[in-house]
Amino acid sequence: MKTEKATDDVGAALLKITEALPGIIYLRDEPLRNHTSFRIGGPVRAMFFPDSAGRMIGLLDGLSGENITPLVMGNGTNLLAADSALDIIVINTTGLGSITRTGACELSADAGVPLSALAARAYELGLAGLEFAHGIPGTVGGAVSMNAGAYGSEIKDIVITSEIYDSATGARALDIAGHEFSYRSSRFSYSGEVALSTVFRLREGDPEEIKALMDGYAARRRESQPLEMASAGSAFKRPASGYAAELIDRAGLRGYTAGGAMVSEKHAGFIVNTGEASFSDVMAVIDHVRETVLRTSGVELEPEIRIVHSA
Repeated sequence: MKTEKATDDVGAALLKITEALPGIIYLRDEPLRNHTSFRIGGPVRAMFFPDSAGRMIGLLDGLSGENITPLVMGNGTNLLAADSALDIIVINTTGLGSITRTGACELSADAGVPLSALAARAYELGLAGLEFAHGIPGTVGGAVSMNAGAYGSEIKDIVITSEIYDSATGARALDIAGHEFSYRSSRFSYSGEVALSTVFRLREGDPEEIKALMDGYAARRRESQPLEMASAGSAFKRPASGYAAELIDRAGLRGYTAGGAMVSEKHAGFIVNTGEASFSDVMAVIDHVRETVLRTSGVELEPEIRIVHSA
């Protein structure tokens, strides 16, 4: 995440970029904790809020030209950021919120569109296929990047194409095969490219049935997940066999606490902020869980949470 320019040079680069993009909204020294569901994270050099595809591409072009690699984020529902000052530039995509019907059963959505809003729009149009996404708290860009899924469905099942940004070629289209989807992963996990918007293939459905599915999934989430507490969702990816929560529970770690961070007593797959958790508190829980599960079950859990720090 660290910029490739010296700290003094970054200020000059930001001035150059903001002069080239008059009117773009940005905040200096903005705490990430104000933009993450964990409510943890120190101040970043600058956070930009582009409100159009043109400004987003212009911003990415400008940063690329200055050899600065930004952290691109949406709602911050999958991020754990260090408490210290972070020498990074952040692009917050939540201002990119357009949803367009591009075909009888197709919807195009900008990267910053909340999945819940996209699912709600599909329901309004009588289009099925997004019900599983109704309660996922992230945005389209994050969901595509990590191939988000729930209840047996994944984003890869409904993607047609995406418009992406590559620092070498600029904006371009990416077909479904090019996404390289796998479990909770895609090409964006390693490529450095940015998903700008995605077109989804849905199907005609009965509005009442769509609504019933959405309501049912929402009820299941409320009953089984600690939605009332700050967290970043599932802390660990599902291992090759079994479930992370089951392995954590079997290791006797439900309720395990380090400082203000705790393995949820409601769902052992979640790590929650009980009020004043620090980055190191959460990392201590993650490390202890991984070590204990490896020792007791022989399974090495892989974090699903994206960890952000300058070094």
